[in-house]
Amino acid sequence: MKWHLPLLAMSAVAGGWLALKGYPAVAPLWMLLLMLALALRRWLLVGCLLVALLAGGHAIMAKPRLLADGLAGQEVRLTGRIVELETLQGRDRLALVVTSCHPLHHGLPKCEGLGRVRLNWYRPEPLAIGQHWQLTARLKPPHGYANPDSFDYRYWLIRQGFGATGYVRDAPRAVLQQAAHRPVGAWLDQQLKAHAPSGAARAWLAALTLGRSEALSGAQWQALADTGTSHLMVVSGLHVSLVAVWALLLCRGLSRLLQPTRWRMLDWPWLMAALTTFGYAALAGFGAPVLRAAIMTIIGLWVASGRHAPGVWQGWWLALVVVVLCQPLEIMSPGLWLSFGAVATLIMAWCRRPRGRGGMVLLRTQCLMALVTAVASLWAFDRLSLIALPVNLLAIPWVTMIMVPLGLLGWLLTPLPMLTDWLWQLFGLCADGFAQAITALASHFPAWQPAHWLKLPLMMVLGLLALCWLLPGLDLRWRIPASLSLLLVLPGLAPLASDSRHWSVVVHDIGQGELVEIRTAHSRWLYDTGPRFPSGFAPIMTLWQTPGHFDGVIVSHGDLDHAGGVRVLAERHDVGHWWAPTRHTMAVSGITPCRAGAAWRVDGITFRFLWPMADVTLPAEDNERSCILAITDGRHRVLLTGDADTAVERQLLAHLAAGPITLLVAGHHGSSSSSGSALINHLKPRHVIFSAGYLNRYHHPADAVVRRFHHARSCLWSTAVDGAVTLDLVRGGGGSIRGVRHHASDRMAVGGVEGGCAGVESAPLSGALHVGQRRTSETS
Repeated sequence: MKWHLPLLAMSAVAGGWLALKGYPAVAPLWMLLLMLALALRRWLLVGCLLVALLAGGHAIMAKPRLLADGLAGQEVRLTGRIVELETLQGRDRLALVVTSCHPLHHGLPKCEGLGRVRLNWYRPEPLAIGQHWQLTARLKPPHGYANPDSFDYRYWLIRQGFGATGYVRDAPRAVLQQAAHRPVGAWLDQQLKAHAPSGAARAWLAALTLGRSEALSGAQWQALADTGTSHLMVVSGLHVSLVAVWALLLCRGLSRLLQPTRWRMLDWPWLMAALTTFGYAALAGFGAPVLRAAIMTIIGLWVASGRHAPGVWQGWWLALVVVVLCQPLEIMSPGLWLSFGAVATLIMAWCRRPRGRGGMVLLRTQCLMALVTAVASLWAFDRLSLIALPVNLLAIPWVTMIMVPLGLLGWLLTPLPMLTDWLWQLFGLCADGFAQAITALASHFPAWQPAHWLKLPLMMVLGLLALCWLLPGLDLRWRIPASLSLLLVLPGLAPLASDSRHWSVVVHDIGQGELVEIRTAHSRWLYDTGPRFPSGFAPIMTLWQTPGHFDGVIVSHGDLDHAGGVRVLAERHDVGHWWAPTRHTMAVSGITPCRAGAAWRVDGITFRFLWPMADVTLPAEDNERSCILAITDGRHRVLLTGDADTAVERQLLAHLAAGPITLLVAGHHGSSSSSGSALINHLKPRHVIFSAGYLNRYHHPADAVVRRFHHARSCLWSTAVDGAVTLDLVRGGGGSIRGVRHHASDRMAVGGVEGGCAGVESAPLSGALHVGQRRTSETS
């Protein structure tokens, strides 16, 4: 019997995962197994298959219906209710539950059943949660930058239930159909405005007691992440369980007064604690983390009550079954596994704790939680807070025993406004002190992002160290020597001896712009820095969270889609050398003008500028003076041309050896003004990458350019479709190429391409890119 719940839990996870991954071939196998299990009367197997079916079916229904590709960039008429609202600089961002959707033009696909959409509204009408609007929006399917080891915004949107994103159009004018009818939410907002002593206190109260994480700024969340205290500032399992414990203690104390002889046998205090937990989750909006915490807490109350309850571990598996069945989309979220991993750690730490010495047990538990959290943080976020343990030793009691009680008591005593004012003034003082402390600590001790080679061994060492102190049955004679041995391993960790013949080129997905990273065995270079938007955001900010070193940065020319990230690089990273067409291309010192013939050699790789030729012939137009860079190891050749046009390309032909070359990053993002037939026929590139934005307004790549490369039998890739594209090469040998979104690897041989190729087609009306069936270069 003890294996029934673990098997059911694993079946639920497997069913939901297979459904989310979309494996239709599993359905016949599932039917066959179900019939076999029924015939043999294997009821446990029948139960596992039915649980897998429930989880998979719910996952399919919960997964949002995505906007049809044919409606990408088209205008639709939406009617719906605002359920989330965030005010940003110059715009509002809202989540709209769609009740009707109709394209404005005939002949387009339907969009019924869209579910939720995420919209930006510039210069909006006065908005409020609960309002019903009819508006015109331009939509696109969920999409985001896809780069190695970066946040997957597209999957986050899908997991949140969004079938499309877009923005509200000014015409036809939006019409308010129904005013906000949100008595509870309006009352909460009113109380916060009336009694919170300041805007900062209001934000901390909303985040800490109502689960409104958007109330805190990005800088505040960054400080929380750097100090390892993010888990304290959302309505999480810690807060929900605290509310349950307080409700239980209050009700049991009351029952002891009313029935002193049999208060231990009463069930209603446990039931009231469970109802209080459910009510608090409802007050916080039933978000995914809150609902998960409420389910785990209610099952924990049942286990603790002993009323025909399962054991602790059985309760853990039961909670996993219920959570996966209720929230199948969370299977792919690190948050679910971090929550259950933390609870498993607490169970192992407390089940066999020594009697008495409660303070030492709490200290030991916090140390173990710090180790497990460190492993989880490295796995999920590739970074580690070095001060999380000492900070949490002080922050956890400060937040949970002072700030949370003051905030919640203020809510409970709102019928007595003077008491609420007093409690929330104290809360504001505590919140200000907490905010100042973590901001100061984060500025001196930012989160550490270890080198890529160090991540896995560090996770293994920290995980084994946690196991040494979690596993039952070991005494100190074993735990201490094992821990010391593991700690002695840390200083000896070193990267594996790398093959100096390996080098790579990564064309990052940064929207309508260009950013190419070149890595050799012992150096790192950038060609262009990507765009910067009017809001000040630059996509390069999302690529590397911690400061790094670049041996050199080449900025092809001064346009913002190529030089927009220069300020970020100069402020956050160490750059050894800058190149640009002129010393005035960008506002950094020490720029060397790129001129034809200048070259350097690193790790057997030669970098050479081919354009501009000389100062006296420097073109007047920015695009025409783009720094053109050729990279070669003697066998493989890579060419980066920036935004140089066909006139410049023709002048280069006399200085370029005939092809085929390994990789060409298409000039000017695939514009018809570049990638002329003369250059393509001369070079015959095996692989071509278009660095273009998804649904960009310029419709890059142009139809004519795509056809030219098809005629040359080139293998075409686009960052808008494939995400970041990585070309891994071996000096004097072969290599491979892959896109982040498709994870396809195509082996390259001496004479051409072995295996698959990405077929890219340009849609002239929408500018969308479509990835065709993977096919060999001979049939492209």
